[in-house]
Amino acid sequence: MDRTIRLAQYSLLLGILILALKAGAYLLTGSVALYSDALESIINVVAAGAALFALSIARKPADAEHPYGHAKAEYFSAVLEGVLIVLAAISIIYSAYQDLQAPKPLEALGLGLLVSLGATLLNAGYGTYLIRTGRHLRSPALVADGQHLMTDVVTSGGVLVALGLVALTGWTILDPIMAILVALNILWVGGRLVRSSMQSLLDEAAPPETQALVRRLVAEHAEGALEAHDLRTRHAGRLTFIDFHLVVPEHYTVGQAHAICDRLEAVIEQEVPGSEVTIHVEPDSAAKHRGVLVL
Repeated sequence: MDRTIRLAQYSLLLGILILALKAGAYLLTGSVALYSDALESIINVVAAGAALFALSIARKPADAEHPYGHAKAEYFSAVLEGVLIVLAAISIIYSAYQDLQAPKPLEALGLGLLVSLGATLLNAGYGTYLIRTGRHLRSPALVADGQHLMTDVVTSGGVLVALGLVALTGWTILDPIMAILVALNILWVGGRLVRSSMQSLLDEAAPPETQALVRRLVAEHAEGALEAHDLRTRHAGRLTFIDFHLVVPEHYTVGQAHAICDRLEAVIEQEVPGSEVTIHVEPDSAAKHRGVLVL
């Protein structure tokens, strides 16, 4: 089984466990801050399921109707997760506002805090692992899932601090205030996640360092060619599509030009993992005398 699929399955199972723990903490205490924490865990479960579904689609090979593959399906999962985060934040603010109007005493705070702390530690460990592994595997869905878990960790930490202060001071108003702060943080993270995923859906270019690497590789390994220009790149999930024009002497045969292209494609795809290279060959009469000059 694909490693990214297996990680997404573990994420879904962990999300269900965390949800059960945080829902239990809320039911024990009646805290609106813990309610906000539990509500975010519901979003985690839905998002993990969406990520698993998107990954299963993204790993399908290219076909006649999708000649460039299905890798962009991962970004739809990340966008959905961002939207769900925003909806959760709105629900939390509404509940906190109601609690501000009619504060209520909290119960069994000690046990509730212990349960929430255990769930937070589980999230922190797996969220860190997901982000690191997702970046290594070039999986936007896994990175988004991990970032969501780490957002949950930060908000859970804030909730635990606020409820600890409630237990020490008896100031129950800190509970809804903390819930609103949690919601605002969730809104910021959700908006950033949606923005990042939308940029990728709109064919955002590869990072500048990747483009610089491609230019250097062309300059060093295109022996026999004269120059390269009109470099374009775009991301689609774990894939990076690269294309450019390569100028060769007019007297070169198709076979000679093809050999240079094969050499360039091999070295670029080796140095840029997940890349797919397309090269358009032109005669030297089409040279633009700009772009990459071959060494």
